[in-house]
Amino acid sequence: MRPRRSLAARLGDPAAGPLVLDGGLSNQLAAQGADLTDPLWTARLLRDGPGEIAAAHAAYARAGARVLISSSYQASHEGFGRAGAGRAEASALLARSVELARTAADAAPAEVWVAASVGPYGAVLADGSEYRGRYGLSPRRLERFHRPRIEALAAAGPDVLALETVPDTDEAQALLAAVAECGVPVWLSYSVSGGRTRAGQPLADAFALAAGRDQVVAVGVNCCAPGDVGPAVALAARVTGKPVVVYPNSGEEWDAGARGWRGPVRYDPASAPAWAAAGARLIGGCCRVGPETIAELARRLGPG
Repeated sequence: MRPRRSLAARLGDPAAGPLVLDGGLSNQLAAQGADLTDPLWTARLLRDGPGEIAAAHAAYARAGARVLISSSYQASHEGFGRAGAGRAEASALLARSVELARTAADAAPAEVWVAASVGPYGAVLADGSEYRGRYGLSPRRLERFHRPRIEALAAAGPDVLALETVPDTDEAQALLAAVAECGVPVWLSYSVSGGRTRAGQPLADAFALAAGRDQVVAVGVNCCAPGDVGPAVALAARVTGKPVVVYPNSGEEWDAGARGWRGPVRYDPASAPAWAAAGARLIGGCCRVGPETIAELARRLGPG
């Protein structure tokens, strides 16, 4: 069902509860049997298997997600170009990511919003550097990289742009500059470790970049350990006065040598009401958090 009101209006409604985000797109696609070994990762399927992406979005909508995040996290003109796509085709594939999420949203019985994912520069490199940041590029250079993909995504009509998994304040500044004229609201979400960005900057300084910017409708963290969420929610709310967005990983850790996940699952939907009480208005999951967990999250948070 296409939303009757903007996401900002929904987040600002004091009588409404938090909205449930979806979970990890990659793990759901893998569960469906999709091959994600390509450098484009999930974005490869925009070209070669859009039906798989549509099915994954639909699974999260059925689970109770009220915001679906597009499959454009690792998508870029440069990445598609290396796969043989021209710029016009690359722009069309970026737009398709929004269209696929919108189709699933429109088929849901409740209001469902669409967030167009704008992943960090490091994600496009496909070498894990989005978890380090500090790429050696200036904010101006990063802005030039992000602007064309943001323009293509914004033109497709998402409800919000998700500036997500941002590892440092240099890239946050670049992204905020790149979206300034796009006409679409955004949320800004950092990948963190403890009380700092992945690049080591204090989170208070990172969140402060969003303060006073009307275009930013929420600020928070994602793709982090569940234990990092509680302190980040309180800090983001205090520093910015804005609604907070949180969607951590399962808590498992990626073993690059073994090419697999290890350790226990630490994501517990029972923590979500406390996050909501501290100011979180958008709550979901990232890597390894699937539809079953999102369904439990929706049960605990209510219909939204």
